[in-house]
Amino acid sequence: MITREDVEHISWLASIKIEDEEKDGLVEHFNTILEYFHQLDEVDTEGVKPTYRVVDLANIFREDAAYDSLSQEQALENAPRTENGYFKSPRIV
Repeated sequence: MITREDVEHISWLASIKIEDEEKDGLVEHFNTILEYFHQLDEVDTEGVKPTYRVVDLANIFREDAAYDSLSQEQALENAPRTENGYFKSPRIV
């Protein structure tokens, strides 16, 4: 059972400001969602094989092949700012 204090804690964890008028509505929504999970817990799954993947896919990775790299000039070609052959970015403090 979700309480108003739980909603306040969740909003604090998510760094979301929730108005007092919204909190009671969120308590109802969260409890409704949890009720659906309680209904799923009651479903008889005896003899049902676990499903780890809904779509039966094999490895769909591209072939691992070596390619020539870009030259330093090609890599820097479209950079907005460069200095001494390197990317130049704003200083971050």
